[in-house]
Amino acid sequence: MVDTMALLHGFSRTPRARGGAGATPAAVVLPADDDVLLDAPDDVLGPALVAAAGGDHTPAADLLAATRRRGAWEHRDRYVRRLASFARSRPEWLDAWRALAPRDPDGLLLEAQWAVDRAWGSPARAELLREVSPLITAAAKADDRDPVPWRLALDHARGARAGHRYFQELWEAAVRRAPHHYGCHVAALRYLSSSWRGAHRECFDFADLAAQDAPDGSLTQALPLRAAFGYLTGGGGPEVPLERLEAAADRAVALSARLPAAHSWPAELRNLLTYVLVRLERWPDALEQLRLTGPYATSFPWDRDADDPLGRFLEVRQGVRAAVAFGSSGAGAGSPSGGLGHPRSERGGRARFGDH
Repeated sequence: MVDTMALLHGFSRTPRARGGAGATPAAVVLPADDDVLLDAPDDVLGPALVAAAGGDHTPAADLLAATRRRGAWEHRDRYVRRLASFARSRPEWLDAWRALAPRDPDGLLLEAQWAVDRAWGSPARAELLREVSPLITAAAKADDRDPVPWRLALDHARGARAGHRYFQELWEAAVRRAPHHYGCHVAALRYLSSSWRGAHRECFDFADLAAQDAPDGSLTQALPLRAAFGYLTGGGGPEVPLERLEAAADRAVALSARLPAAHSWPAELRNLLTYVLVRLERWPDALEQLRLTGPYATSFPWDRDADDPLGRFLEVRQGVRAAVAFGSSGAGAGSPSGGLGHPRSERGGRARFGDH
């Protein structure tokens, strides 16, 4: 178990594939632009969203209940986020569900996520977040095994600028339930980053320790990649050695190789990994991740740099293919990186609602 208290050179870019064997660059065939989908649901979530669009909450309720019975916490976390996002524009089915089953653990959790999302995007964030606290508490009490309400509580604490002692208590409660839950670790990493702005080395220390403790197939293996992304886009603070960025990417490459190819649920990991690999100018590795991603683009991280994340993904994808084909090792405006910037320069990025 990772303790929250733990929250506390060579600069070479050789364009080579460091992540292991795969298809040679010349043999990589990517889906056509018109076949690429943005934030596509998987085969389980898709029917639940279709039913919700028609006002029927039952498939969504069945889906979340199944994740709770199986203890499939990573999938549960992802489905709750997606369903809550859908409910922001189409809330009628969620309202009906809550009216019919006000004590249902899955409905409580979904409403709490929806309320936090709504508060996060409001100018009155602090006041609205205070109002949300009872919902999160109710969701946590509804099923004591479930770490997802505690991930939500960690996000809430960051938005409310809670102190370190309170956050520590939440963190300990979260990891008692699921020591390697990725969502809780991402929430803790974001809290550290926002509370101690510029503490990139501390973020890497926390992420590296969590990844070392996590099982090989756990998404928490990708936590150092999130630290690398935070450093590359955060701006300010002491510089992190390039070797740490490379090691974070290498660990995520190894994890990606163990996950199913051309599947929607690992897509966000691979999109994020592609972003970081492009920033590191590791073009063959980036191309391999694009191959493994298949037709699945995700809004995050591309919406950090553009209002059209799908267009941005396709633009960078085209640049990566060109870089591999022509052996490019340069970056900058008009380059294969599409202006994403160098590892040690221009670490700016626009914070977007979807990545709160």
